[in-house]
Amino acid sequence: MKNNTSFLLQEGEAHSSRCPDNSAFKQQKLPAWKPQLNIATVLSSFFLTGAFCLSVGICLILSANSVREVQIDYSDKCSDCSKLRENSSNWNKECHCSVNFTLKEDILGDVFMYYGLQNFYQNHRRYVISRSDAQLLGRNINIQKSYCAPFTTYQNGTSMAPCGAIANSMFNDTIDLFHNCNSSVIQVPLLKTGNSWWTDKNVKFRNPKSYNLSSAFAETARPPYWQKPVYLLDEEDERNNGYVNDDFIIWMRVSAFATFRNLYRRVSRIRQFADGLPAGNYTFQISYNFPVTKFKGRKHVILSTVTWSGGRNPFLGIAYVVSGTAATLTGFVITAIHLKLRKKKTYFQK
Repeated sequence: MKNNTSFLLQEGEAHSSRCPDNSAFKQQKLPAWKPQLNIATVLSSFFLTGAFCLSVGICLILSANSVREVQIDYSDKCSDCSKLRENSSNWNKECHCSVNFTLKEDILGDVFMYYGLQNFYQNHRRYVISRSDAQLLGRNINIQKSYCAPFTTYQNGTSMAPCGAIANSMFNDTIDLFHNCNSSVIQVPLLKTGNSWWTDKNVKFRNPKSYNLSSAFAETARPPYWQKPVYLLDEEDERNNGYVNDDFIIWMRVSAFATFRNLYRRVSRIRQFADGLPAGNYTFQISYNFPVTKFKGRKHVILSTVTWSGGRNPFLGIAYVVSGTAATLTGFVITAIHLKLRKKKTYFQK
C-alpha cells in the first residue's frame, strides 16, 4: 500500500511538472487589442488601400514605359547556321551571321545586352534538379550519386564537368556589337564580368583548388553539347573562368517560364559610348552555336536600359492597379449597401 501511494505521488508530480506556469503569458491572459469595426473604419481601410495601390501601380507603369528597349529576333536571319546546327555532328564547325539594325534615337545611360529564348522550358522538374551543387563548389565527389543522370560520365568512365542537363544545355552563342559610324566600323566595348549575383559568384560557385584550372579538370571532360571544356570559358580572365564564369552562373539560375531573357553583357561607358549608345547604324556579329529549331524556339538579342523599378516589365504595376481598383470598387459597393440599409432602417423606424 505504501509503495502504491509513493507511485501515485510521483505520477502526480510528473503531471504537475508538465503544466504551464500560472503566468499571464502562458495562461493566455494578456490584454489583447480587439478592434471594433464600424462602417467608418472599414470604408477608410478599403479606400486608403485602393489609393495606395493605384498610386504605386501608376508609378511602376510610368517607370516601366520610360525604359528604352530594342529587341532583335535573329532566328530567321541566321537560317543557314540554324540548318547547320540541326545536325549534332556539326558541333565543331563554326558558323557566323550578322544582323543590321538602326537606332533612331540615342539610348542614354547604362545599356544592358540580354539574350532571349522563346519556347525553351527550364521548369521541368527533372531538368531543374539535374545538377550537382557540391561539384559546382569545387568538391571532389562521386557524381554518379547526384541527380545529374544521364549527363554524369561517358562510356569510358570519364566524368563530365559540369554535370547535369542544365549545364549541358548552356546558351553558347557569341554576340558582338559594332557601330557603323560613317565609313568606319567601331566595336562597342562590352563588359562580360560583374553581371551575376554576388552570392552566386562568391558563395555558390567555386573552382577546384589547384595550381591551374587545366590540371584541376584534368580527369574530366566537357558536356556533350559544349564546344570547349569548362576551364576554357574565358582564357583572358582567370577570375571569370571555370565554374565562376559569369555566363555559366547566370545560365544555371533557371527560369520559371518558357520565354525568358538572361543578362549577357553591359556596354562599357568609355570614349564615344560614355553617355550610352548614340543613334546610328549597328551590327550584331553572331557566332551561332545554340540550336532552337528542334523545339520550335526563337532567339533574341535585347538592348535595354533600366530604371529604379527594373527593366520593361509592366506586370507588377498592372497588378497594383488591378488590386487598387478592386479595393476602391469594393469600398463603393459597401458604401452603397450601407446607405441602402440605413434608409430602410429609417423607414421602418418611422
